[in-house]
Amino acid sequence: MARAHPLDFGPAHKRGTALGALVRALREGGIGSPEIDGRVLLCSALGIDHAGLVRDPDCPLGPGAGRLSSFAARRLRREPVSRIIGHREFWQARFKIARGVLDPRPETETLVEAVLAYTARFPRKNLRILDLGTGSGAILCSLLQSLPGSSGAGVDISFTACAIARDNLAALGLASRGLIVCGNWANALGGCYDIIVSNPPYVASGAIAWLEPEVRDHDPRLALDGGEDGLAAYREIIPVLPGLLAPGGVIALELGAGQHRSVVSLVREKFDTPVDVRLDLHGHRRVILIGGGAVQPA
Repeated sequence: MARAHPLDFGPAHKRGTALGALVRALREGGIGSPEIDGRVLLCSALGIDHAGLVRDPDCPLGPGAGRLSSFAARRLRREPVSRIIGHREFWQARFKIARGVLDPRPETETLVEAVLAYTARFPRKNLRILDLGTGSGAILCSLLQSLPGSSGAGVDISFTACAIARDNLAALGLASRGLIVCGNWANALGGCYDIIVSNPPYVASGAIAWLEPEVRDHDPRLALDGGEDGLAAYREIIPVLPGLLAPGGVIALELGAGQHRSVVSLVREKFDTPVDVRLDLHGHRRVILIGGGAVQPA
């Protein structure tokens, strides 16, 4: 009788034993966070939370065994955990993601944090928010949740992304305050907004092949490819922003590594205002704030 593959989990396998085998396989497969990934995949496959795993490590896997084997194989092929389980935790909520939409990154929370810090310094009521290239809607939804009197619109050229963003607005009870528009940046928009945010594609075309497989092979190229130098989207977005920004409003743009000076140069062609730079948790210049009460960096 042939020996079963160690990740061919059966219903009788105990949860704790299965987790140990999964973590070892992920580590040997070069996965950078095997303990966290293994725990999340097992809990999702079995429909339990972490407390249930800790409380009942000797409980058999049961009918979730086959799902766990499938999840493990997908992760070993470098599919991101968030895509395997179908959602991503971002800011203070859980967001549905799917093929064809960018997987929100923890670094993008820097943009949300920067905007909220600005609104705390310069409080206003009934803020209008515009999210250009909204993707899953994670930024727009996070701001709407954190600013109860606000309303906003998210724009994306991808019909798939727009559908996912609408689903996320509805799931979080924000559909009455948020609108999703399919279009090319701000071409179809009018009006003025107090907060304009964007996490545009900023990876240089030639650098995409060198990204981690989780990004290169699973995020849509449309959401990654920033053209030859990574700045194509900024060149499209920045010139139209003055006509969309309300007096006293603020713009927050996410940046790629090493793009700070180039993007600020593009901004200064259209705005005579201070630019504030915000660092992410890794110390990288991740976000610039334009207008409003932004403070010139030292």
